[in-house]
Amino acid sequence: MLRHLTAASVLAILIAGPAVAAPRPLSAAEIALLNRVSWGASASSAADLATMGSDRWLERQLHPSPADRLPAEAQQEIDALAISHTPMATLVQALNDQNKAANLITDPDQKKVAQTAYQQAMTDLARQAATREILRDLYSPDQLQEQMTWFWFNHFNVHEYKANLRAMVGDYEETAIRPHALGRFRDLLEATLRHPAMLRYLDNADNAAGHINENYAREIMELHTMGVGSGYSQDDVQALARILTGVGIDPRPNDPQLPLQLRGQLIREGLFAFNPARHDYGDKTFLGRTIRGRGFGEVEEALDILCRQPATATHISRELAVYFVADDPPDSLVQRMSHTFQHSDGDIAQVLGVMFKSPEFRASLGTKFKDPAHFAISAVRLAWGDTPILNTAPVFAWMNRLGEGLYAHETPDGYAMIATAWNGPGQMETRFELARQIGSGGAGLFRADGATGPETPIVADLKTALQSTGLADTLSPAADAALAQATSPKDWNTLLLSSPDFMRR
Repeated sequence: MLRHLTAASVLAILIAGPAVAAPRPLSAAEIALLNRVSWGASASSAADLATMGSDRWLERQLHPSPADRLPAEAQQEIDALAISHTPMATLVQALNDQNKAANLITDPDQKKVAQTAYQQAMTDLARQAATREILRDLYSPDQLQEQMTWFWFNHFNVHEYKANLRAMVGDYEETAIRPHALGRFRDLLEATLRHPAMLRYLDNADNAAGHINENYAREIMELHTMGVGSGYSQDDVQALARILTGVGIDPRPNDPQLPLQLRGQLIREGLFAFNPARHDYGDKTFLGRTIRGRGFGEVEEALDILCRQPATATHISRELAVYFVADDPPDSLVQRMSHTFQHSDGDIAQVLGVMFKSPEFRASLGTKFKDPAHFAISAVRLAWGDTPILNTAPVFAWMNRLGEGLYAHETPDGYAMIATAWNGPGQMETRFELARQIGSGGAGLFRADGATGPETPIVADLKTALQSTGLADTLSPAADAALAQATSPKDWNTLLLSSPDFMRR
């Protein structure tokens, strides 16, 4: 596992040079494509693109392998995590029991210790999820899948610090988001609806006949599907909230006691439950359609209606174009993507394929300002390539310092994907500080978690990395002039990572 590697062994790998060299130089257009579709160029990703060519590489990104293809050390680290081999329901139940036991303690000091241990146990599960995501972002050859997993988590955002969501975010990302990141939008929407993290975060677990909670219904329409100002009314929100009654969470081991006529409608999968005793069985009028009261079938019908709305196709297409093309993408491109969304039944890969092949996308390459996640991940990918880091905690901390922490956005709208959200003076000052840390030896990346004693800095050879990825030929004259003033490898690294050229993708 990664934690068992020594600094000396990592240094030996680095001295040996890049493990994979591109078999041919990449063109400027190929390098720009690599930087946009991936989390940032690395020697191995450049080699993959050079070997396959742009078209075949892009097709592989749109239709990735169903299995993880990580370096062995990274995969072993992921496999060792509790969230990788213990069902979420088991973890949540254990934490519930721990919390109940802590609350029964009468001694104030002992109670505080027990409650702190409970909170730390939840935090540890969330950090395991972050470790898994960061390792995949850094080392997976299926870079588009990892970008889209991040994109969709942001789109269907939940905040880890509400209730017990820290115990759920890893499973939410792994089972609701990632399997559908390049699949059908309809499947993705229902997977998020059936996950207890979403139901807890947006309060639908409290939505029942006679006690309506509209929160989730409103966000489904406003954020997840049709978008603000797309033609739905408050009556539609209220109707959807009634349709969603009974969709919630049930951690109890035994089924609830139900009247005989309702027992066949009970649905339980892990912590998810559709409890027909909590459902409003009246007929509803939703987006001009009459939905007959009949149980969970109403939810399925409502999701079908939402996913086939032209407004949903346009809203999702625009969000994808903002993420991958421009802060204000051309309407012509959004409409072509929307047309594909509607005619492919929401096939995400097909919509992305139209976007990637468009002249608007090609013209935008190299102009999109990196948000903090792209800045941090791309810096590590460029600096150390496939050399496994020993500790993901620094990367996690950098994202938090830059204001885009994993699972940390409090409101359901997710982080903004436009430059003005991230290019202010305070942000740029922090990025310069982090560029110095990364350029000077990794700032803890190669110090195993829990290790004692001084860290041995491992200074990246970014000059060689630029050559192996082809990025050296894309630097602007201004960047070349600034780098020529560097007085040491550490300064050179810092200047590169804090340069305007590196801030764009």
